[in-house]
Amino acid sequence: MARTRGSWTGGTLTAGSVLKPQDVARAVFHPAWIPQPLDPSVERLKRFRVIAGAVASLGVYTFVEGGFDLTELLENAMTASVVLLFLTPLTVGAMLWVWRRGGTVRQLRTPLLRSLALLVLFVGCVAAVLLLVRTVNASASIAAIIGFGMTMLWLLAFTASGAVRVSGNFFGTAAVHRCLPPLLAMVTSWLVAVPDLVTGDLHGLSLTLGIVFILGAPLTVTAIALLEMRRLKRRYGIRLNTHPATHPPVPGPVPPMPPAGSPHVPPQGNPYGHPYAPNGQHPYAPHPQAPYAPHPQPPYHPQHPYRG
Repeated sequence: MARTRGSWTGGTLTAGSVLKPQDVARAVFHPAWIPQPLDPSVERLKRFRVIAGAVASLGVYTFVEGGFDLTELLENAMTASVVLLFLTPLTVGAMLWVWRRGGTVRQLRTPLLRSLALLVLFVGCVAAVLLLVRTVNASASIAAIIGFGMTMLWLLAFTASGAVRVSGNFFGTAAVHRCLPPLLAMVTSWLVAVPDLVTGDLHGLSLTLGIVFILGAPLTVTAIALLEMRRLKRRYGIRLNTHPATHPPVPGPVPPMPPAGSPHVPPQGNPYGHPYAPNGQHPYAPHPQAPYAPHPQPPYHPQHPYRG
């Protein structure tokens, strides 16, 4: 089903989608108003950035130190979400001040409000999952555990799938400026790592593993984000320090060529040949015997009547 640009979900959700939380998350956390990617190479870089950003946001040490703990993981995610709730508007506000000479905030009001709504929605989902987990752990009723547990599992899958989506589009900020998602990924990854670097808290890891896990992710995110912004600048003229209204129009995604023999592609040339050609041949093409060649001479040789 085609995505409708005027709606949030693009008309992709159906009644059966409720049974598939990943499909609901795809429609909700990657809305139809987010612009399509410009370049497949930039999109591949974005996937690597998402992986490195997840390592920085959740912390590999959660799995290394003392095994896996869902409550601790959700608490770390909640802390990162609250940080994003304040950091993202602050970073975007700083860029609006940088762009003030090229345009106005009024021109970007609609995508700004939509991105903020997407950010608040995601933070609310993380808080709801953490609340359900604590409720299930503290409940002594079998019925409550089953009821809240099923809701918790659905919402957990929905939020986890949504986290992958918002990590790629960074809450739809590409609708404001194409360079905002890589910029926000850099700022967030370093802000998560800086407290551990300042306090020297390696979370029980050795010095080597602590440096790898704390610095590895933000350095990787920074390198990929800078390369992503460099390609946007060189190929499409999109610069981070200029207002989006001053950017040249970018081409839309190039549709793939239809395969050979497609029923939607008319056959090349005249399928019926030349209408006046005998046996489908051109009437003026070289031929061993033209269709209008003179007839053979009769077998006798008439004499001239006045020849002596």
